[in-house]
Amino acid sequence: MKLEWDFSPLFSGDSDPKIEQNRKKWQSATDTFIKKWKNRTDYLTKPSVLKEALDDYEAWSRRYGVEADELYYFWLRSTQDQLDTTIKAKFRAADAHSKNLINDTRFFEHALAKIDKKTQELFLKSAELKAYRHVLERIFQTAKYLLSEEEERILTLKSASAYESWVRMVSSFLSKEEREILNEKGKKETKTFSDILSLLNSQNKKVRDDAARAFNDILAKHAELAEAEINAILEDKKVNDTLRGYTRADQSRHVADDMESEVVDAMLKAVKKAFSLSKDYYALKAALFGKKQLAYHERNVPFELEEKNYSFKEAAQLVTDVFSDLDKEFADYLTSFIENGQIDVFPKKGKTSGAFCAHGLITQPTYVLLNFTKKLSDVTTLAHEMGHAINNELMKKKQHALYFGTSLGTAECASTFMEDFVFERLLKDADDPTRLALLMEKLNSDVSSIMRQVACYQFELELHKTYREKNYLSVQEIGALFQKHMSAYMGPAVSNDEGSENWWVYWGHIRRYFYNYSYASGLLISKALQKRVREQPEYIEQVKQFLSTGLFASPKETFAKIGIDISTPEFWSEGISEIQRLFDQTKELAKKLGKTLRS
Repeated sequence: MKLEWDFSPLFSGDSDPKIEQNRKKWQSATDTFIKKWKNRTDYLTKPSVLKEALDDYEAWSRRYGVEADELYYFWLRSTQDQLDTTIKAKFRAADAHSKNLINDTRFFEHALAKIDKKTQELFLKSAELKAYRHVLERIFQTAKYLLSEEEERILTLKSASAYESWVRMVSSFLSKEEREILNEKGKKETKTFSDILSLLNSQNKKVRDDAARAFNDILAKHAELAEAEINAILEDKKVNDTLRGYTRADQSRHVADDMESEVVDAMLKAVKKAFSLSKDYYALKAALFGKKQLAYHERNVPFELEEKNYSFKEAAQLVTDVFSDLDKEFADYLTSFIENGQIDVFPKKGKTSGAFCAHGLITQPTYVLLNFTKKLSDVTTLAHEMGHAINNELMKKKQHALYFGTSLGTAECASTFMEDFVFERLLKDADDPTRLALLMEKLNSDVSSIMRQVACYQFELELHKTYREKNYLSVQEIGALFQKHMSAYMGPAVSNDEGSENWWVYWGHIRRYFYNYSYASGLLISKALQKRVREQPEYIEQVKQFLSTGLFASPKETFAKIGIDISTPEFWSEGISEIQRLFDQTKELAKKLGKTLRS
């Protein structure tokens, strides 16, 4: 097992001379493309010439694009060690170079976006351009929100100072924090920010309460800084939306994701209607813990009769077995990721918190970051992130570079699909008390992925709306909005106690603007796929077909091909009904066990 990232497919280290060579090749390939197409207009009228241009664009995007190896490498390194200023500087230099290339190559898609409707129709019907049809459709759809080429250049160049530096600063400061807190053995020990976050879910009340004290202290320390940051990036978003002509704060997200706003609104409406279910869940959880009300930091504490730790080896074997039962190819990918050093497993000082699956170009290796601390949630997180990784690898086999990627609205389908089947394996052959604990954990995951994320989306909507009315929001105002929307889905069984008003400070997704809806949409769609596979195991081939599709078609079109209509409110309600069924099952089991109030 390799437990840290192996970057040898990219570079041998931070000072590898190949980095400079890569930069020169990156620039040269870009210059070649620009020189060939910059001053031509024939590709804007003739399908055969556009086919040649798009072939060149795909080849450039496959190996270099605006995310060549240098940028990808130093971004990954910066997530491993946010405290190393040398890495930061090298990442910043690569990022600056990338932005220059974005500006230099912007002419191509910009020119395509501005062609007349008649020529657009000609291109979309052309047999020669069939392989690029949806690429062109997306370019044509975004045309009305594009500014002039020079204005687009300015917006790209100012994004580092107006947005990226602010967000990176807060994240970096949080990652540096350490506090002395109780460990699981009852001894005081200095822990990193990521470790403290993990210990909030400790079965030991003293440990989690002490972790919460430290966590709240860290967030309070940086709250005023985060106030300045969030106001700066809210202003940046407001300016960009005004310039582009977006009529609602989340519209740019929907356009970028190839998702109709009506589809997202239908999903939001269905989930908000189901907030009663999440409130019932927390009421049950509080009762099982022998309380009328859980503290805010306790809402995710696993309900386990005994603390169970998983070594990474045990977790990897369990997930591999589940993947193998679904499809051997899934298991093979996990094995190769572990053997090839594509998973960075354990937390350490300076490492970014949480977990993610990273990919850049279609020719670059996929990497997974974990902060594995032996919890049940770490096992399912491994399955979740490997779902993303498997999605990437399947796309690499079927799609060209311009279709390598997923719409954000469906990006969480693969991850939650794999995660849920791991939960099922944990349930299999479990005795009733263990089954209750696992069902509670599954409900916690579903409520967090659907109801909590939609509540956060609603928080974002009101945050942007209120900012645009007032032009500045204090940390107290932001905190009050945050608590309002968290209470909306949690209900009275969870306290918005002192300190919870600052938990938005570390929630990185709200900096990515309306990202959170994708967790809910992805999981609800995933449940439809899971149901079909359970009923017909051979349906896994249809799932693999979907996972291989990438950006070849819009999400609505993609799912229609496998018999799923995501445009109706009824579809989203069907997914929620699966969670209601799980809750009813859990409540009956708790009643059967005579449970089960405990301290």
